[in-house]
Amino acid sequence: MSHVMNTYARQPLAFTRGEGVFLIDAAGKRYLDALAGVAVVSVGHCHPRLVKAIADQAHNLIHTSNIFSITLQERLADRLCALSGMENVFFCNSGCEANEAAIKLARLYGHKKGIEVPTIIVTEGSFHGRTMATLTATGSRKAQAGFEPLLAGFARVPYDDVTAVRQVAANNKNVVAMLVEPITGEGGVNIPAEGYLRELRAICDQNGWLFMLDEVQTGIGRTGKWFGFQHEGVRPDVMPLAKGLGGGVPIGACLAAGPAAQLFQPGKHGSTFGGNPLACAAALAVLDIMEEEGLVEGAAKTGDYLVARLCDELAETQAIRQIRGRGLMIAIELDRPCGELVGMALERGLIINVTADNVVRLVPPLVFNIEHADLLASTLVPLLREFIAGTPARSAA
Repeated sequence: MSHVMNTYARQPLAFTRGEGVFLIDAAGKRYLDALAGVAVVSVGHCHPRLVKAIADQAHNLIHTSNIFSITLQERLADRLCALSGMENVFFCNSGCEANEAAIKLARLYGHKKGIEVPTIIVTEGSFHGRTMATLTATGSRKAQAGFEPLLAGFARVPYDDVTAVRQVAANNKNVVAMLVEPITGEGGVNIPAEGYLRELRAICDQNGWLFMLDEVQTGIGRTGKWFGFQHEGVRPDVMPLAKGLGGGVPIGACLAAGPAAQLFQPGKHGSTFGGNPLACAAALAVLDIMEEEGLVEGAAKTGDYLVARLCDELAETQAIRQIRGRGLMIAIELDRPCGELVGMALERGLIINVTADNVVRLVPPLVFNIEHADLLASTLVPLLREFIAGTPARSAA
């Protein structure tokens, strides 16, 4: 019996090695990885330059604590701000910590305005993490069940519904910020209507709110631009990041600009491990690799190709409700639960993920190219047809 706490519904499979877009198990079987550790392994498994950067840094210095200046942290903050147009960065270890920092920034902002119970607007179907504040912000009753009482200070609206946000603005004077994903990740890769982020930016400006974009999954090139907000030409006031930033080495970041940039002062927030030399060296190597190998542009090109091929080959498959995506963040939505597909795909050497019960989520490493996309499609399309033929549709009731 395992002594590891039973918090994950794990597949009965362990990998021993990774090479680019492939994982290899103990028996030597190769698997095409279209999950990338849930959008984490941005530059592929064990990219030689990332491995060397980690090894070199480990030989020199791994950790000092934030009591001292960390040169690599300064360099990484400069790079992230140059890429995003943001002004400064707080470093942590994960996406939920980055979102936790954003929530604290919003509350500080509200208290500075004299609002005793500051409220943040969040959306249904969102996922921001599993700490108590980020769990409360998350729009999933399934994830929240059993952990009540949740925290006060959140107002929830439907995703991609600007009218609902305006109604909250008219009726709740305690709102200080809005926290939203540019594209929902765990919620099923839902892409909002064109202009959604621009309208939210305008509402936040009109009401003096912070506009906070959770780019934990969409950031660092995943959608074919460095950050999801760049598709709409707006800039947030607060932007949590994580996932692809370290290429597999844990690191998170909360970027701020404008009225949010100077809210944190010494003693207001912190992280023991956040932004240590090892994690920053890895993140800097990831950014170098992505720039020099054109992975952001590659994600856009390969993602468009893969969506087009899937749409073409599955056009006559009635059970497919929609195929959608932006860059290498792609969803195939079925009219029935499809969790079984994960195990079936593993048997055929393909790693996929199912989220929101009926959505196949594809978030492969950003080094995925057209050849890899063809291999994925040639495995997944017949698998989907086989699964659909043998599985009843979800009841309308």
